[in-house]
Amino acid sequence: MYPLLFRTVLSRMDPETAHHAAMAVIRVLGVPPFSWAARGLTRPDPGLATPALGLSFDSPFGVAAGFDKDVKGAAGLFALGFGHVEVGTLTAIPQEGNPRPRLFRLIADRAVINRMGFNNHGAEAAARRLEKLRRRKRRGVIGVNIGKSRVVDVDDATADYVRSATLLAPLADYLVVNVSSPNTPGLRGLQAVETLRPLLQAVHAAAGATPLLVKIAPDLPDDEVVAVAQLAVGLGLAGLIATNTTISREGLVTEPAVVEKAGAGGLSGAPLKARALDVLRLVRTAVPADFCVISVGGVETADDVEERLDAGATLVQGYTAFLYRGPLWARQINRGLARAR
Repeated sequence: MYPLLFRTVLSRMDPETAHHAAMAVIRVLGVPPFSWAARGLTRPDPGLATPALGLSFDSPFGVAAGFDKDVKGAAGLFALGFGHVEVGTLTAIPQEGNPRPRLFRLIADRAVINRMGFNNHGAEAAARRLEKLRRRKRRGVIGVNIGKSRVVDVDDATADYVRSATLLAPLADYLVVNVSSPNTPGLRGLQAVETLRPLLQAVHAAAGATPLLVKIAPDLPDDEVVAVAQLAVGLGLAGLIATNTTISREGLVTEPAVVEKAGAGGLSGAPLKARALDVLRLVRTAVPADFCVISVGGVETADDVEERLDAGATLVQGYTAFLYRGPLWARQINRGLARAR
């Protein structure tokens, strides 16, 4: 049913408008009794429970940052069967993000280009919502992804990240430093080891006992991927997320004119699969066996998730295929994983 709905209705809607409509439904699913009914249909097999970061995940498969930017849909996403939800990216200062349109489907490639620009209501508003979620007796693992406020100069980025970390780390199950989005000017330059080291040291101190991870871009050269992974280990971080979206447009089957019209932004979805897997394997060779590595990029099926786990991923995340697979996507993946075990 969902493929027909996508072809006939959703694919004709503005992608961002369609996302907001989907989020409205997801928010309803997070409220009893709807959440009870949904969870009854989607609850992961107990055999999929995964220990990581000192926590227990109901499934190794979760939602990547970017889907629930403002901590509004986490309860509904858990009701749909995801093992964890990474909210954000959140910034210390509320911001509208880039002008619309800023989200574009490449249907032939099962991909998306976005230049959202960290649109969110800010860390303080997110903290209030996280406090409400923490009061729930039963909830899944919630990660919090933080980025640099656009109005803050790159030279002042550390203080900006620390401000967000101070507000959000006490309410997060784990915290992620995002220095890899292509949609905030100057942000990716923070991935250089010499600039990343003091940033991570400061955020790590502000995060306290909350596990801290760093998220990297797929466009980093292999030697820099290894250098960042080794830095994360050396600083005592809990893990690394590989990868964010790519600025590459290689290998797309969508008409070049359509791709050009979409313009700048990060590409996600199926075209990212090969590079994300390569980066995962590279990171795993550079870190200890007990170091948490979360793989994201081009994941669509249970076989894709299993391939990442076999390649050394501790956990796996997805986002873009949600648009193409529909609300039962996590259920499909969890059932496929359970059958394979």
